[in-house]
Amino acid sequence: MITRMTATTISEVSKALVNIREQGGAVALGRVLTLVIQTREIDIESAIKSANDASREHPCRIIVLSEVSAAKSNPANLDAEIRVGGDAGASEVIVLRASGMAASDPELLVTGLLLPDAPVVAWWPGTSPVKISSSPIGRIATRRITDAAVQANPHQFLKQLAKEYSPGDSDFAWTRLTLWRAQLAAVLDQPPYDVVTAVEVTGAPNSPSTSLLAAWLGLKLKLKVSITSEPRGKSISGIKGVKLIRKSGNIEIVRRVPDIATLIQPTQPTREISLPRRSDRDCLSEDLRRLDPDELFGKVIKWYARS
Repeated sequence: MITRMTATTISEVSKALVNIREQGGAVALGRVLTLVIQTREIDIESAIKSANDASREHPCRIIVLSEVSAAKSNPANLDAEIRVGGDAGASEVIVLRASGMAASDPELLVTGLLLPDAPVVAWWPGTSPVKISSSPIGRIATRRITDAAVQANPHQFLKQLAKEYSPGDSDFAWTRLTLWRAQLAAVLDQPPYDVVTAVEVTGAPNSPSTSLLAAWLGLKLKLKVSITSEPRGKSISGIKGVKLIRKSGNIEIVRRVPDIATLIQPTQPTREISLPRRSDRDCLSEDLRRLDPDELFGKVIKWYARS
């Protein structure tokens, strides 16, 4: 069910939520957090879909702020949508479209709609603020999620994020590495426990995940990791492969086709492993599982900035 409100106020939106709850039952019970999404109008539906899918694992209240002009020349206005039931997954979704002076203070817009005594997570699916933690939405959030891959200059964005890093910051470029990190850790945990003397990481030129994977390997193995850039293919983007060089023989993980990688190890048969590119829904679900600061991400991104 979708309830649309035009030329409204946050107070009226809050009252409408209460009325919907009373009419439809306790639709807000069990919400564990508030997810605030700030994005362009054109990206609202895709962001809501990812958030709705993730909410089945993490029931929450979703507040979506449409990025429209806050210019004083525009008339002050606030339109809102409230989505519950089948239109909101396991959540309740509030879409706010403010303009003019009504859009001048995003923090004030969402404060009256936050769930009481519940953590706040902020997510920017598109362009992110320069200073995440001190932005109007970022400063009220426990966790702040960005995506370097969709920024105009992914590598420059990562360096800026490292410079301004605050505990609670996270990025999908890091979350997309979970399967790669798990596979590499599993391989290195098998005999022979030979020292890795060099590491080569291959990926697309503008892939921030490739850079963060190299930084993580460098941090953990205390090595300078070389990165080889390959042109973005028609079917594969991001990380292409990793080679761990050891005296006992090299270990390679190479992804030549989407979702499947080839694992090559000395004295063992070559085999295929599942390494799919993770969707926004997968990344968001993982980031919502932990609301405490990701200390490892903080160390890795600072290592990346120094390298």
